[in-house]
Amino acid sequence: MTDGAQSVTSGKAPFRPGPWGVIALISLPVGIVNATSVLIELRRLELPVHPAEPFFWEFSSVVVLVLLAPLVGRAVRRWPFEGPGLWTSLAIHAGLTVPFALAHVAGLFALRQSIYALIGGDYDFFGDGVWLTLLYEWRKDVLTYAIFVAVYSGMAWLASRRDAANTLPPPDRIEVREGGRTLFLPPSEIAWLEAAGNYVEIHTATGTHLVRGTLAAWEHRLEGLGFVRIHRSRLINRAQVGALQSTGSGDFEVTLIGGAKLQGSRRFRAGLA
Repeated sequence: MTDGAQSVTSGKAPFRPGPWGVIALISLPVGIVNATSVLIELRRLELPVHPAEPFFWEFSSVVVLVLLAPLVGRAVRRWPFEGPGLWTSLAIHAGLTVPFALAHVAGLFALRQSIYALIGGDYDFFGDGVWLTLLYEWRKDVLTYAIFVAVYSGMAWLASRRDAANTLPPPDRIEVREGGRTLFLPPSEIAWLEAAGNYVEIHTATGTHLVRGTLAAWEHRLEGLGFVRIHRSRLINRAQVGALQSTGSGDFEVTLIGGAKLQGSRRFRAGLA
């Protein structure tokens, strides 16, 4: 491509972090803000606390949540928020907040209890009661789950828009250089192409054009325009197929709309399925 698409013709493609990377990057400053807020509040209430503890509490939570984020991404891909199943997806994701919160609590409990045990400290995770603690954490995790869903869904939408913008429309005419002249043929008018040594014969309803090149190069050039290989030396336009008949050897014969009959090899029959 030479139309200024720099990421294709020169230099490297711009770095774009995936949804998991975005969540990890966002979680870092959020964890710092939350930890400092807790530390300030405890100091204001004159409660004894080591300055490192609020940071450990917050970032132990961040680590577990970031590790759980890809599971939310899989759920979003399995139950997307689009189409007639929107309300079903909403109900499923609402239900998934429960195991999400339970996994978060289990990870927090294991991580915090292990670290405090190693340093000889004491940490009572369920000091307010198991059910109250679970309810407290679930209340926050519903919001976290919703944010993760928004990140995965939003970035998937942006990626689809970007891909659609970068997809070039199919050409309405194909440039064909035959000898000293240049022809411009609509792809729909090409019935089939056939290898002829160092040349390729391009057959249309009005005649045959002999151009220098390989059939493989033309197959690549016509990719996505409805052309399929039926033989190692033959490409056809699927839209021009009028009939298909098997032969005794396991190969097949294609009859085009214009009446031409072409032999096809069984190894390429799948392209016409």
